[in-house]
Amino acid sequence: MFKSLKLYAKVLCFFAFAFLFQSCSATRTKAHKNLRVLVFSKTKAYRHASIPTGKLAIMKLGAENHFAVDTTENADVFTAENLKKYAAVIFLSTTGDVLNDAQQKAFEDYFKNGHGFVGIHAATDTEYGWPWYGDMIGARFLSHPSIQNARFVIKDKNHPSTKFFPDSVWMHKDELYNFKEIKPGIHVLITIDEKSYEGGKNGAFHPFSWYQNFQGGRMFYTAMGHTDETYSEPKFLKHLLGGIEYAMGEKK
Repeated sequence: MFKSLKLYAKVLCFFAFAFLFQSCSATRTKAHKNLRVLVFSKTKAYRHASIPTGKLAIMKLGAENHFAVDTTENADVFTAENLKKYAAVIFLSTTGDVLNDAQQKAFEDYFKNGHGFVGIHAATDTEYGWPWYGDMIGARFLSHPSIQNARFVIKDKNHPSTKFFPDSVWMHKDELYNFKEIKPGIHVLITIDEKSYEGGKNGAFHPFSWYQNFQGGRMFYTAMGHTDETYSEPKFLKHLLGGIEYAMGEKK
């Protein structure tokens, strides 16, 4: 009988441990699924035709990788209370002056409280009158030549947005931004080789994707994303997903 009681106790302990493990796993999965990002694509200047395609691509990434995606072009959602719902905010080819002073303050406070930002393509062509935004995003749009292929150089493979690249060189076709006011604090992930195309204005050092930990928040920017075709390119989508996960705080 004593042996039977010991066996019973062992079985009971096993099932108790299994239940606790399953509960913890379920909690982790549920927490992961509760992550939410806001895609903001308001434009006050040039409007990119690829914005609808970009929204759909990010929504698909969310569905496949367990985070929810809200999309809007309504700047009124930039309030302290509403932004609390999001792990990161994504500016998808925004242009011009898209937020008023109160909305800017709400976003700045949100970011400084440990949240994330992702800028895609024309996000650097946004809010020229907001100095904090310029410092946070790391550079300003200057100009661009015609859409063409270029040699992209992977400078850092230790980031979620670049670690999957098998080689250090990637040939990619896009609208190739030139930049001004490049901030020294950015950590460059990808550059473009101006010898591989026509119209570059930044010389030997031409950053095209970067990140930085800035005033308590996490920012990631990629200048890719002009064309519809880009949003179906597997390497770009992995690059973008890694940037989003980093901004959400999932992969640091």
